[in-house]
Amino acid sequence: MEGRLANMWRLTVNESKFVETALQYELRVDGRGLYDYRKLTIKFGKEYGSSEVQLGQTHVMGFVTAQLVQPYKDRPNEGSLSIFTEFSPMADPSFEPGRPGESAVELGRIIDRGLRESRAVDTESLCVLAGKKVWSVRIDLHILDNGGNLVDAANIAALAALMTFRRPDCTVGGENSQEVIIHSLEEREPLPLIIHHLPIAFTFGFFNNGNIVVMDPTYVEEEVMCGRMTVTVNANGDICAIQKPGEEGVNQSVILHCLRLASSRAAATTKIIREEVEAYNREKNLQKVKRHSTLAKSEVFGPIVVVKEGHKKSSDEDKSAEISQEHVELKNSKEQEAVASPATFKGPETCSVSSDPAIKGKANDSGDAQKEVTGDVEMEDTPEVTKHKDGEKTLRDAVKPKKKKRKNKST
Repeated sequence: MEGRLANMWRLTVNESKFVETALQYELRVDGRGLYDYRKLTIKFGKEYGSSEVQLGQTHVMGFVTAQLVQPYKDRPNEGSLSIFTEFSPMADPSFEPGRPGESAVELGRIIDRGLRESRAVDTESLCVLAGKKVWSVRIDLHILDNGGNLVDAANIAALAALMTFRRPDCTVGGENSQEVIIHSLEEREPLPLIIHHLPIAFTFGFFNNGNIVVMDPTYVEEEVMCGRMTVTVNANGDICAIQKPGEEGVNQSVILHCLRLASSRAAATTKIIREEVEAYNREKNLQKVKRHSTLAKSEVFGPIVVVKEGHKKSSDEDKSAEISQEHVELKNSKEQEAVASPATFKGPETCSVSSDPAIKGKANDSGDAQKEVTGDVEMEDTPEVTKHKDGEKTLRDAVKPKKKKRKNKST
């Protein structure tokens, strides 16, 4: 006991009187007004469900986990939500390691009451198999530095961690549909929690027998104040919970005044939390796109062709150039066959073949091949091929008269 009291830091009588006298003139030690809030900073870790909140000199870290357990007998279709706090001795010399003290238990109860009684988290959506398997969500709050008003900082850390938490997706299967299969993050995207609203906690300190009220008291002011009250409200102005420890009585008008201050401040704090969470989600989505960008493009859009601006051509011109090149190759191959074969060709309109039967058969073969070539050319004929700017004859003009003459010979 003596060692514990030696580690506790206490204000001197002169320091306590200085703080009380300054508050009577509506002045605070850190230069704020009576109802001003300290600077709020929210950060997130790499993993889902981790947050770090700094409110002035107060530093709190929150972490959310979930596991499948059996539900309570009176609520077989609902999951559970539990809060655990850890007060480290490095945050405050008065904190002792091991079993949580009274302040740690009280902090967890205030935050739990605000979340549970207001039903901010949809616990029915955590049910996987009614009566057998539900998700149990656990919130761990670690106090890293005690600068006063731990309740407000821990409450914001818990809300930020819950909003960024993702639980694994699971399906029910098996022979009797009683087996739960948990899918990994690589197989399926994790699912977020359903949060209806954000209950924000605001702590007020009372001085001079409750006649002076300050918002967001610091560590020094907590040592001087005669009482405090924590009000939990949401952005809509709904009162979720009220906690007033201590023996000091407070007038009804003072309580109503604190409720009005908390309601006006709840919307601004909720906006800050949502903006930080949205920025975190956008960053996570960009990381997903970068990771799967090549696969997505190859599957959906196909290969990408990059063309310089100086060498751009229209699709019609490219098609016409390719078709004309094919026609030129066909024409060259036909001339080579004519030169290689013993048959003599006098032009596109007449054809004379020697009387030798062997040579005549070869000529007939070449004529059949020539027919197949002309047929292929007619099938591939397009408007781009028939229309030329220079007015030159195309292969179609040279093939059609030959085809008509062959018909006349056959008749």
